[in-house]
Amino acid sequence: MQNFAQHLLAWWDEGHADLPWRRTRDPYHIWVSEIMLQQTQIATVIPYYKRWITRFPTVDALAAAELDEVLKMWEGLGYYSRARNLQTAAKTVVEELDGEMPKTAEGLLRLKGIGRYTAGAIASIAFDQAAPVLDGNVIRVLSRITDLPDDTTQTATKNALWQLADSLVPTERAGDYNQALMELGQKICQPTTPACHLCPVAMLCMARERGTQLERPVRPPRKRTPHHDVVAAVIFREDGRFLIVQRSLDGLLGGMWGFPHGRQVKGESKLAALARVVSEAYGVQIDSAQPLTEVKHAYTHFRMTLHVFRATYVNGQPPTSTNFAWVSISDLDALPFAVTDQKIIQQLMRD
Repeated sequence: MQNFAQHLLAWWDEGHADLPWRRTRDPYHIWVSEIMLQQTQIATVIPYYKRWITRFPTVDALAAAELDEVLKMWEGLGYYSRARNLQTAAKTVVEELDGEMPKTAEGLLRLKGIGRYTAGAIASIAFDQAAPVLDGNVIRVLSRITDLPDDTTQTATKNALWQLADSLVPTERAGDYNQALMELGQKICQPTTPACHLCPVAMLCMARERGTQLERPVRPPRKRTPHHDVVAAVIFREDGRFLIVQRSLDGLLGGMWGFPHGRQVKGESKLAALARVVSEAYGVQIDSAQPLTEVKHAYTHFRMTLHVFRATYVNGQPPTSTNFAWVSISDLDALPFAVTDQKIIQQLMRD
């Protein structure tokens, strides 16, 4: 393994993907890219990254922005807490660190939303600190290189992998090395079709030697994903405006705008669930509810079917603790909505 970094860097130098965030050493830009890339494909991230950096080119610009605009720029990427954490951490950098990003992984870890992987990536790529990274791609590479038989979801195994990753980071060109390691997992050491014949470290790979590539990394069987039925209402007043509400910042999709909604319980009809939800959660009484559309969506830990109804407002209003507005279609462009609510809006525009 003494030659691992050497072989990897030689492969990197022969040619690597030209990505927008690889054309800079600006730690803020690298930070944004790393947060966006978490659980999201590179091709999806590129246009989001470009728009974000155009609108918020500096950490100061992000810190000064309105939350609605920040979430609007993130709209469609999912995991909206990441956008909120980015801005919270940006405010910390501006208000407490004189606008200067920490240069070490330890310092970066003190910022909200930055974990060990992201701290290592920023520290190594922006500041060439010899800090390790360990994401899904790196876990796969290291598990195959060492033919690791242990469950990689277990804390003890992850700690051992962190130690291994740390031991392999070179003191020079740590950023290039870490990016090469991640790109190796993305392009060559793929989950089901590893291209071992193209791998620059194939001669060091114990799993390749033993034929166990597809058995590594070891993970437990996936649990069945639960499914929920949810009802939502587009509630119209006589003036043609309809009700939207802003989700609580500490809940799912926090800070995003959407339509009144709630989960249907077992044994309850959809119309009964709708009347209960808008009355109990939003303080509104409705009438003449008619089906509008149905939206299916999968989140990380559950799937849902959203049953959407068009309804007529009778009386009442949401509690003072809820941020709400009566709007028309033309008012929605400036506000951030999750994918499911965007599909409802699309249906409204078609009707």
